[in-house]
Amino acid sequence: MESQDIKPRVPQDEHIVENVELNIWEALIPVFALVGMLAYNIYVYGDDALSGSNQFILLIGAAVAAIVGFYNKVNYKQMLEEVAENVKSTTGAILILLMVGALAGTWLISGIIPSMIYYGLQILNPTIFLAACVIICAIISIATGSSWTTSATVGIALVGIGETLGISMGMTAGAVLSGAYFGDKMSPMSDTTNLAPAMAGGELFDHIKYMALTTVPTISITLIVFIIIGLSIDTTGTPDISDKLTAIKSAFNVSPWLFLVPIAVIVMIIKKTSPLIALLLGTLLGGVAAIITQPNIVMSIAEADSLTFQSAYKGIMNALTVDSAVETSSAELNDLFTSGGMSGMLGTIWLIICAMVFGGVMDAIGALARISAVLLSLATTTFGLFASTVVSCLALNVTASDQYLALVVPGKMFKKAYEDKGLAPENLSRTLEDSGTVTSVLVPWNTCGAYQSGVLGVPVVDYFFFAIFNWLSPFMTLLFVGFNIKIKQLKNQLD
Repeated sequence: MESQDIKPRVPQDEHIVENVELNIWEALIPVFALVGMLAYNIYVYGDDALSGSNQFILLIGAAVAAIVGFYNKVNYKQMLEEVAENVKSTTGAILILLMVGALAGTWLISGIIPSMIYYGLQILNPTIFLAACVIICAIISIATGSSWTTSATVGIALVGIGETLGISMGMTAGAVLSGAYFGDKMSPMSDTTNLAPAMAGGELFDHIKYMALTTVPTISITLIVFIIIGLSIDTTGTPDISDKLTAIKSAFNVSPWLFLVPIAVIVMIIKKTSPLIALLLGTLLGGVAAIITQPNIVMSIAEADSLTFQSAYKGIMNALTVDSAVETSSAELNDLFTSGGMSGMLGTIWLIICAMVFGGVMDAIGALARISAVLLSLATTTFGLFASTVVSCLALNVTASDQYLALVVPGKMFKKAYEDKGLAPENLSRTLEDSGTVTSVLVPWNTCGAYQSGVLGVPVVDYFFFAIFNWLSPFMTLLFVGFNIKIKQLKNQLD
């Protein structure tokens, strides 16, 4: 089934570069160097590390890997070609990020996001809010097969609602991502859900059914934790939101009719319209809605005294491409009702490109294959095999900075080992998803971590702990194998 996720695709025949000249310690030199430099850089810059310094550190890490490659007879041309392939694979992500920035701009000035917040404040109270975020995002992600689409639409609005309710953005973002990645894993329309069984040699729906054994308990625990957090949140003063509702209504023409635009985008995704096209149409519909429902805001953005074709064009284009803001009588909402447009996504795009440079050089010199091979050699028991798969996926999310390589490389490397131990391919495909798909968003320089952080406006370090489903999933898969719960054997082993 065709994937509808808006993340970049990696072909199932992705090659893995091997280099017999390279030993494991040489392969780990760039990893240790990168982790050390990033740790110090984050210590110095804190949350500002993503504004540029981390990107340069990734390039320094790539340079270290290149030096190791030169020492092991890998030429410059080979490295550059692999980097080019890696960067090429992110084309879809880059275009989507630009379109999400544009969409956020028109959805702000059209009143779509403010209307979502306005009505959401009246429906969702702090006690049930976080659990509701998980459920809402899970449903949408299952329907669309896309955690990225979910974050770019309802995720943005939910973070805004949570902030207005006095709930930290990190908590809300963690709840959004927990629900979004649950749906991403369980949807037959998700590319990772299709890719994992393809790598392991299994069938899609067998994979989904078997994956539910670990995924349902994990999401259940996640919901329970968020319900407990909701019950323990200090709601003093938060029930009185009349001032915020008044501020929104005085600044925007709030209407439930504006919901037709995001609904149209979600319907297009479900109907298998290309997500890039759906987001483009959603952006344009947001621009039209802005001209019809918020003419005063459009004029203000354009710095014009009247609404003409020229001022409407300028106002919409400014919202699409550069910083725009709508002032209200509430200081909190003023911080919320701002958008960077397409330009606001350039830092994230810069991070992705630099991460792909590092991952490309690591692949070209054979470091990724060497690290996975060593992990495979340590898998002498069934638990060791599963644990090695988990560690390999986590390591590749950190070193290759790409979710797909975290599925493809271990999938290719470990497939025969699972067969030799008489384990059905569903064991490998489930472990790939439980440890590769969901943890990618926990790495700031991974394409997924960079995307979600950029779209939701929340640093990875802020939502890391609250993305409970994402970091709990690898532990759940190891728990199942540790207690030998429902470990499926190959049919010919049972006959």
